[in-house]
Amino acid sequence: MIKVSSTSLPGVLKIHRGFPFRDHRGIYATIYQREDYFKKGITIDFVEQDFSFSRKNTLRGLHGDDKTYKMICCPFGAFCLAVVNYDQFSCHFGKWEMFFLTDDNGLQILIPPKHLNGHLVLSNKGAIFHYNQSEYYKGAENQWSVRWNDPRFNIPWPVVNPILSNRDRGV
Repeated sequence: MIKVSSTSLPGVLKIHRGFPFRDHRGIYATIYQREDYFKKGITIDFVEQDFSFSRKNTLRGLHGDDKTYKMICCPFGAFCLAVVNYDQFSCHFGKWEMFFLTDDNGLQILIPPKHLNGHLVLSNKGAIFHYNQSEYYKGAENQWSVRWNDPRFNIPWPVVNPILSNRDRGV
């Protein structure tokens, strides 16, 4: 059974799925069981699942849009995830929170629309960023992209020179 708690950002939820099963073969973990989430009031219809694998010090984001819920977890490795309220009409605009997701802690973060997210891979072995989405991905041109070090937010990423794509560099 999952445990759900609120965060400092209204609408952003922290979900603890429980610890994964580990033995000499590796890891087994359940990422999503609809019934458990519905019992906790999370009744979002997720229509797409995606993942990225990145090496240490890769930073992806900050990205978001005004329609998509994302539920993020880390089934392999470790990363820090920054979530920023990007709703220009919200009194919480620009507020952010950082979360540490690992293949050990069983955490998921539910991010509502009008929020940006970005993640930095911390583990030497790299990390998998797995996410369910409530909308089909329609390309980067249909998302907001904000520089990872935008001075409006002052997110204290634990890296000075991350590995970035051209999109995330602002090129």
